[in-house]
Amino acid sequence: MTQIVQSARETSLAGRLAPLLIAAACLLAANGLAMTMIAVRAKVEGLPDGLIGLLGSLYYAGLISGVLFTPYLIARAGHIRVFAALASVSAIAVLAIAFAPAGWPWMLARFVSGAAFCGTAMVLESWLNSMASNASRGRILSIYRIVDLGAVMGGQFMLPAFGATGTDILMVLAVLFCFAVVPISLARGGNPPAPPAKIVNPLMLWRVSPVAMVGIFTIGLTNGAFRMIGPIYAESIGLGLETVAAFIAIWVFAGAIFQYPAGWVSDRLDRRLVLIVFTIGAGLACLFISRSVSQADLFVGVFFFGGFALPLYSLSAAHANDHAQPGQFIDIAAGTMLAFGVGAMIGPFVASLLMGSFGPAAFFVYTATLHLMLVLFIVIRMFRREAVPADQRRRFVWLLRTSPMINRLARSEKTDEKPAPPK
Repeated sequence: MTQIVQSARETSLAGRLAPLLIAAACLLAANGLAMTMIAVRAKVEGLPDGLIGLLGSLYYAGLISGVLFTPYLIARAGHIRVFAALASVSAIAVLAIAFAPAGWPWMLARFVSGAAFCGTAMVLESWLNSMASNASRGRILSIYRIVDLGAVMGGQFMLPAFGATGTDILMVLAVLFCFAVVPISLARGGNPPAPPAKIVNPLMLWRVSPVAMVGIFTIGLTNGAFRMIGPIYAESIGLGLETVAAFIAIWVFAGAIFQYPAGWVSDRLDRRLVLIVFTIGAGLACLFISRSVSQADLFVGVFFFGGFALPLYSLSAAHANDHAQPGQFIDIAAGTMLAFGVGAMIGPFVASLLMGSFGPAAFFVYTATLHLMLVLFIVIRMFRREAVPADQRRRFVWLLRTSPMINRLARSEKTDEKPAPPK
């Protein structure tokens, strides 16, 4: 009898999860494809490298605004209506590129896209969090990460299939954004509780862990820049659309593979040591790419760059959570997104100016230099603060850079979390 009840519960959970995961797949595939497409399209349109970098910077500025304002929208209108509205706005922002002249109108479209994507991701992750129990949370998070990985990688290969310059790719993106609304609108049940709308305290993360804040800010400067400037770099050295898509997909895939060994080791050693090793690895991979002379070398380099660089966000967030007190986790989740977003606002613009002035190789010299500076900062902090004892560390969790709600889903925090009473 117990097995029958358990099976019924799992079937019910699977039925409630399916619409959210289908919507997430459409959303993540469209957003990942749009980031690569807009960079390649802007280059074809003849925009200077500095303006192409600004396209990436304004996208992340929109992402920050989504972190700040989406909880208020959800509290007012509910998850379903907010998701439908923001997914529709995403489709409008993409289609506007078809008739808006390249330049500042595209900047506005990318800002709107960043805010809308963060909002839709926050809706989905808040909804998943409300469904998750202690028994199902790990499975839900794992499936969501698999959906993210498959959607972002698969979406890249629509670029060579539909091209980057015509209207076909824009219509495909609009269809994906609009289709994401269908399963959400028809999902069973009503709106879950709204996430708390709080004023973000940007100093909270610094007070809890300077290493985490500087690390995540640096990751924004580098990884945020790569998502916008990486496709431009690939095209600048003569790669075709098929190879550009593979270039980005390999980076994402390698990051997923390296997450698990990074987490396993960091749960057993001082996380700052693991951060140093992975940061050095990312920097060396960047230098290798900057000196690569063949496509094979380039793919090897970007594999190790993705493998070492992408886990740095989750490692830094885990280090912050190791030092956090009960009641601080919501502020830390918002602080990590804010630190990453600010870094990612700056990174694409700076990287594009350097690449325009000194050539494509300068982009990876820039990223290697930033990784070296991060290593030096972590070493300095290790002399000023002792490591967290192994029995007091919180488990490493692979986090997506979508919204602060993914952190709460991973940390078993419901929307009504309250600080623990003082001892």
